[in-house]
Amino acid sequence: MAGRSWGHIDILVNNAGLNVPRWAVDVTEDQWDRVLDTDLKGAFFVAQAVGKHMIARGQGGRIINITSIMGQVGFYYRAAYCSAKAGLANLTRVLAVEWSPHGINVNAVAPAFILTPLTAPMFEDAAFHDLVIDRTPLRRIGEPADVVGAVVFLASPAANMVTGHVLLVDGGWTAW
Repeated sequence: MAGRSWGHIDILVNNAGLNVPRWAVDVTEDQWDRVLDTDLKGAFFVAQAVGKHMIARGQGGRIINITSIMGQVGFYYRAAYCSAKAGLANLTRVLAVEWSPHGINVNAVAPAFILTPLTAPMFEDAAFHDLVIDRTPLRRIGEPADVVGAVVFLASPAANMVTGHVLLVDGGWTAW
């Protein structure tokens, strides 16, 4: 797993994800599989490969999964995405329990809606933009920089006693 010229892996940030927005009654098996394969299955097998490396090395490490608040709450048009992200949140807990004896802290960051080039088209819809703003107590859409601090914290010695945790970066969305 570790490259010969780069040394070993200390920190993994699992940040793959996609959504196929559909009403639940319209989601096809192929769409379901595509989302679950990327958002959950892919994250598991990357974490497994890195976890094996970390365990064999015997010096611990950090694994940080990027899940979503959609793994904590239900939201329309996202049956597969919410299911995959909920699975990733619980997978985080399982890996924390299994790998903590090896000094590996496994946590997750669960952002709300974050403005990126991928999500920007969603926010062009004024009704959706307003729904997100109205539902977020901080009254704004998150930006990638809002997630960085949480990831850096979980990767740092300041989080030595934190494992199995899902850190919500949601502007208060889930406080309702």
